[in-house]
Amino acid sequence: MKEKTYVEDINRNMYDFRFEENDFYKVKEGLDPEIVKQISKEKNDPEWMAEFRLKSLEIYNKIGIPEWGPPIDGLHMDNIVTYVKPKDNKMSATWDEVPEDIKDTFERLGIPKAERESLAGVGAQYDSELVYHNIREEVAAQGVIYTDLESAMHGEYGEMIREHFMTLIPPTDHKFAALHGAVWSGGSFVYVPPGVKVEIPLQSYFRLNAPGAGQFEHTLIIVDEGADLHFIEGCSAPKYNVANLHAGAVELFVRKNAKLRYSTIENWSKNMYNLNTKRAIIEENAKMEWVSGSFGSHVSYLYPMTILKGDNSKMEYTGITFAGHDQNLDTGFKVTHIGKNTSSAVNAKSISKDGGISTFRSSVVVNAGAKGAKSAVDCSSLMLDDISQSDTIPAMDIRTSDADIGHEAKIGRISDDAVFYLMSRGISEEDARAMIVSGFADNVSKELPLEYAVEMNNLIRLEMKGSIG
Repeated sequence: MKEKTYVEDINRNMYDFRFEENDFYKVKEGLDPEIVKQISKEKNDPEWMAEFRLKSLEIYNKIGIPEWGPPIDGLHMDNIVTYVKPKDNKMSATWDEVPEDIKDTFERLGIPKAERESLAGVGAQYDSELVYHNIREEVAAQGVIYTDLESAMHGEYGEMIREHFMTLIPPTDHKFAALHGAVWSGGSFVYVPPGVKVEIPLQSYFRLNAPGAGQFEHTLIIVDEGADLHFIEGCSAPKYNVANLHAGAVELFVRKNAKLRYSTIENWSKNMYNLNTKRAIIEENAKMEWVSGSFGSHVSYLYPMTILKGDNSKMEYTGITFAGHDQNLDTGFKVTHIGKNTSSAVNAKSISKDGGISTFRSSVVVNAGAKGAKSAVDCSSLMLDDISQSDTIPAMDIRTSDADIGHEAKIGRISDDAVFYLMSRGISEEDARAMIVSGFADNVSKELPLEYAVEMNNLIRLEMKGSIG
């Protein structure tokens, strides 16, 4: 009898469809130098990248598993396939040329519709490879480069990529950064020339379809002096009864007087270990905005980091985490103030229900030379029952007296009076609770483009089904 690998989950049928992988190429399970060399050969790596991968593997084998976060005992690299692709895969700039089952996946998720209606360009990754990448002609005419990272690495931007690749997130940073350096595949490269303002967003969407596989995309964005960009990242996967792994990396370079907004709606399935790393470096008078919605995965380690290098540089972070049954989501942010008169503002919210665990970690570092630094951190947690857990763990390292630093945290439950009031107006208890939770998350949804705000609110409503009691 064939082992059942698909687990029904009534609340996730928008995301839980999947296709049998009848004609796919995979490396063997596990991780060793031969597998890394095989991936490198498949990617036709330049020599420097092939060497980088093997060096990263050496580092991976020397670094231990983090001991301070949620347990990841159920993740066994010996069982993870690090590279999966359709045998006839080739990236296309025309949607009609994408293989039918892959195209149907993204059609169901609404990606082409979103592209047609509200996006300047879209990249779509399926398992380990980009299957589609396109950019509007009027945006390309501005000199904006938006393509898959491998194509850019082999083209005229090869030296730029070599100069920046894994410099913000070196393989020595932690074990899963080293893993990423060894087996990364896919991801996007964006370059916005000086002074160019991209009026509508670019988006990458990552779909992991294969059971027992990992996805390791690398996103590299350079917003040059005085430029402006909004980049959206979305991701999902169907649920299996075997562990999947996501260990991507995002490196963001925001030059002088530039602005970058990076929005994420993440809905990985609840067998996923999401060990992703995101980092941005911000130069003089530049601004970085993070908007983050984390709704999926079994375990998450996710702490976007901002380095405020230039004088008068700014960072804003707006995020929400929703931890349900069998979820332990450890999220937060890091910021390092280096330049003078830098500022960071954080508004983070977390929701936990059905025994879910939500932990918010913050790290604020103000260097001795960062005179006039300002940082305000506000985090609020909402628990929907007696069996869930929510924690806030702030860390501050302030090395100058010329700084204004504040941290506020609130943890509470849904008010019975508020539920009773709404029910007295003819609203069911389930809908009343969902309305209150949606209102709690309102500050995040207001920051997202309309269709993604709708998706986030739909996810909250789906998660609320059956959660009363």
